Amino acid sequence: MSQGTTEHDTAPADAPLSGVRVVTLAPNLPGPAAAHRLVELGATVTKIEPPAGDPVATFAPDYHRWLAAGQEIRTLDLKTTAGRGELDALLTDADLLITSSRPRALAVLGLAWDSLHATYPRLCQVAVVGHPGADADRPGHDLTYQAEAGTLLPPEQPTIPTLPVADLLGAERVVGDAAALLVRAARTGDGGYREVSLAQGIDDAAHAVTSGLAGPGALLGGALPTYGLYRAADGWIALAALEPHFVARLGEELGVDPMDRTALEQVFADRTVADWAAWAGEHDLPLSAVR
Repeated sequence: MSQGTTEHDTAPADAPLSGVRVVTLAPNLPGPAAAHRLVELGATVTKIEPPAGDPVATFAPDYHRWLAAGQEIRTLDLKTTAGRGELDALLTDADLLITSSRPRALAVLGLAWDSLHATYPRLCQVAVVGHPGADADRPGHDLTYQAEAGTLLPPEQPTIPTLPVADLLGAERVVGDAAALLVRAARTGDGGYREVSLAQGIDDAAHAVTSGLAGPGALLGGALPTYGLYRAADGWIALAALEPHFVARLGEELGVDPMDRTALEQVFADRTVADWAAWAGEHDLPLSAVR
């Protein structure tokens, strides 16, 4: 059953993926976030939702509408002959399929890569999984992937992350791998398959923490006075002066040693957040209000 196309600004005709037809069977967050980006790049996306709908539509309906903007949404029961027939018709003309079910579930539906490739040799597939390789059927979600990657800090009292980084980073990997597959398919005429592991993505990103660049007490985690949060007269500001020229200009304009945290705290406390944001714009400095 088709639910029509949600509103979205039309991508220009010369958009990079104009003419590319995408079918996505991926609910929750990584798949829809990737599909949203593909639409922005010009692709035509048909999103298949199960009869129960996408969980994001229940948890965050406004977010669901934003993610699905510009896509045709169809409700299909792929366990029925009619639903599977409609999917097969879509795949006949599709360039790319995005999935996020576990491999064993795809196999039950006859959507394992070997079967798909034999039937639709031009079709590319990006399969979102939790864990890579032999562990692809192992269950998990953003929180468990981040827990295993060591990004829930500090370890002695971990907190729920503000952003589902594993899911959103995974979505960007889906887009990147999809683009690579489409380039290859255009060159060879043969479709290809890529597996995007959400756990692997956050493991790779976690090197910023394990290497000492980010995290509590690290250079980008509070150790550097010119990169941090400061209380203003009526709220908070974020200062991110890393490059030497920014650091030097900050000290010159404020008249203090930019590496003296106490001096910075005293100066910033004297004016409002709006004052500091305007001041930063005038002096070309990386400083923003904390909303």
